[in-house]
Amino acid sequence: MLHPSPTSPMTLALKLAEEAAAAGEAPVGAVIVENGQVLAAERNRMKASGDPTAHAEMLAIRAALAKRGTGRLDGCDLYVTLEPCAMCAGAIAHARLRRLYFGAEDTKAGAVENGIRLFEQPSCHHAPEVVGGIGDRQSADLLKAFFAARRG
Repeated sequence: MLHPSPTSPMTLALKLAEEAAAAGEAPVGAVIVENGQVLAAERNRMKASGDPTAHAEMLAIRAALAKRGTGRLDGCDLYVTLEPCAMCAGAIAHARLRRLYFGAEDTKAGAVENGIRLFEQPSCHHAPEVVGGIGDRQSADLLKAFFAARRG
């Protein structure tokens, strides 16, 4: 378990995840950084937008691409509170992100260290460096509390 510093991009992603939960969305936040500067910071917005692709990672990738104007995010790093799903992992590969930092593992729908392990597949044309477990306890606690409240 690695704890993010108070000023780290993962700390910002965790704050965005908390905002998502407060808005009734699954608590996931994502931040894209280039040369130490935040390019994009987003949270899940599927419920609010009525769009199943409005995952925090997808929204952050779109915003960073718009800001950068290059069609790719090479040299950029993504910080996300939950292991990306197959859709988001595919977008990460296509955007050519340099590094992926994620918090909690997703044993059900994760596609990086669980499930299909997209970046290990021969058909994956770009695999970022992956660092998991940053802020994993905080991320997992947010998710558990969010879903427990919906079941109870």
